[in-house]
Amino acid sequence: MSESTLDRGAQETARPGWGADRIGNLIFAGVIVALGVFALVGAFSIRVPAGGVIGPQVFPFLVSAILLASGAFLVVAAVRGQVAAPEEGEDIDPNAKTDWWTILKLVGLVVAVIVLLEILGWWMVAALLFGGAAWTLGAKRPWVAFLAGLILGIGTQLLFGEGLGLSLPRGMAFDWWYGPGPLFG
Repeated sequence: MSESTLDRGAQETARPGWGADRIGNLIFAGVIVALGVFALVGAFSIRVPAGGVIGPQVFPFLVSAILLASGAFLVVAAVRGQVAAPEEGEDIDPNAKTDWWTILKLVGLVVAVIVLLEILGWWMVAALLFGGAAWTLGAKRPWVAFLAGLILGIGTQLLFGEGLGLSLPRGMAFDWWYGPGPLFG
């Protein structure tokens, strides 16, 4: 066992007193429990069709159970004073100025997605958003990001829009090619 492993183990033990880290962990745990309760209440409000063995409530119940259990463990750990050591290795420059040009480009991408979604469809807009965000944030090869976005967009369009029948805009510009109905038929 190395010294760093021993130091880390010593830092994660119980700390006396109610410092900011302990209170912060307790607040985070409370938010997780609240999300679990919200998911549980939402799961009970889902209408279940008659005769179904497994209904649409199963996944929300599972998510709420995981959230509630995780939140409960976090509350117990925070009350017992078991908090992890704070991160000391932030890789940021506190004197750096905000890059407003990058923020404006990202906001422009989101606005473009909203405006172009019905015209181009989900699969093209996903490529635009994915590739545009990667290019804006400094990707070395943005064409790879655009290609990955296009593949993800087409895949999600086929899986969710056509395979499961969910409402993803196919795009007016491509209706002539895409066809009228589920799985192009």
